[in-house]
Amino acid sequence: MTATRPQQPASKTLGQRVGEIRQHYRAQPGLDYQLLRIIIFSLIGIGVLMAFSASMAISFTENSNVWTDAIRQCLLVAGGLILFWIALRVSPYTLRKFVPWLLLLSIILLIAVLIPGVGTGRETVGSQSWIPLGPVAFQPSEFARVTVAMYGASALAGKPHRSMRLSDPFMMYSLIASVMFVLIVLQGDIGMAASFALVVIFTLLFAGVNWRVAATIIGLGALGLTAVFLGGGFRTHRFHTYFDAFRGNIEDTQGTGFQAYQGFLSLADGGFWGVGLGQSRAKWFYLPEAKNDFVFAIIGEELGLWGGLLVIGLFAALGYIGLRTAKNAQDSFQALLAATLTVGVVIQAFINIGYVVGLLPVTGIQLPMISAGGSAALITIGSMGVLCNVARHEPLQISAMQNFGRPLFDRLFFIPEPQLFDAAPKRKGGRHASQPQKNRGGRRPAEREERFGRTVTSRGPSDYRLPRRGEKR
Repeated sequence: MTATRPQQPASKTLGQRVGEIRQHYRAQPGLDYQLLRIIIFSLIGIGVLMAFSASMAISFTENSNVWTDAIRQCLLVAGGLILFWIALRVSPYTLRKFVPWLLLLSIILLIAVLIPGVGTGRETVGSQSWIPLGPVAFQPSEFARVTVAMYGASALAGKPHRSMRLSDPFMMYSLIASVMFVLIVLQGDIGMAASFALVVIFTLLFAGVNWRVAATIIGLGALGLTAVFLGGGFRTHRFHTYFDAFRGNIEDTQGTGFQAYQGFLSLADGGFWGVGLGQSRAKWFYLPEAKNDFVFAIIGEELGLWGGLLVIGLFAALGYIGLRTAKNAQDSFQALLAATLTVGVVIQAFINIGYVVGLLPVTGIQLPMISAGGSAALITIGSMGVLCNVARHEPLQISAMQNFGRPLFDRLFFIPEPQLFDAAPKRKGGRHASQPQKNRGGRRPAEREERFGRTVTSRGPSDYRLPRRGEKR
């Protein structure tokens, strides 16, 4: 009788092993929250380094000190980090209550910036987009882009698009966003208006709008760009420069195409390894707006191709993890909030990088968390705090915190433990303080349990005792 050798299990392919590793890390609670912090703080750190490097020349000329603008930017970043911390401490349910007031404030500011004597910038940069507040210039359109995303998440979460009437939440949101869009266009800031419109479009798409509404908005946007191109002025010259650069031949390198041409030269000088941090030549008055709109060109010159790819990779990773946070969110309000905030920042970043490398016409949009500016750093970093807070409220993360304690970051900065939707404090009548009288997009406990599994902390004592003899578990 011959013994048969047991069959050896077939070796797994590389693709299967990679898939298992990905599946393992996807199931890790708190991974989105941790990765978002790493990405955001990395971008902020690069921004601070480039503020010290790119602002040296203009700071010395205006203030006789090479570090004045850089220190000012560090103070703004510090203020943004304080807002980031506050956003982590405020529950998304509490934040939702303040969304209508934030939206009203943004509309008031968009109107106020158009009043002569209140808003500034028309004479210097061609758009009346800033309200001076002492040493800081506040840009209401930056604030409006964040608030319209938050309002869309609050108003459209869990609601279907049923009609084209104004009583439908989707149409009311489109109307309010259109009014804000017109106010931004009246400022003369076409680049910010385009970025704002893209945030609105993606908010509607994520919420499940009828395709006709999105197609109508896109069609109107195409007509608007055509009108800008045919309208003459410096914006028409930007389109001509863009088409010339696309053909590889910028004709007016000393006039309308000067900034784009100098940006290309700066990127080309960097090569693969770069000329070294702080060693840029373009920032010494060759490249206008070196610390703001064209800071990516300085990154490419000083850090080379690898530095540019690092920044692009960080923004791409922010987009991926942010959208995954939206997928794993515990209710539709937080899901839509995370998706719209993520798309708003990533779109702005790739518009800026796109026109620096010649893929898009120059629009004057800053690179989020990296460009030196006024209120943009405060608003953007604060909105990223809201995104991280949504990641903290993922059901797996909440369950892990309740069983194993808060992560070190939360303990160091006194950030309280998050709660599930149905675990929020109750008010009179047994209704949750965060739960409205009608369903506003929160998932029912049974639906959430079916998707994420039963949380450990929701089990009672009977779930943990040993079964008696003859008793089935």
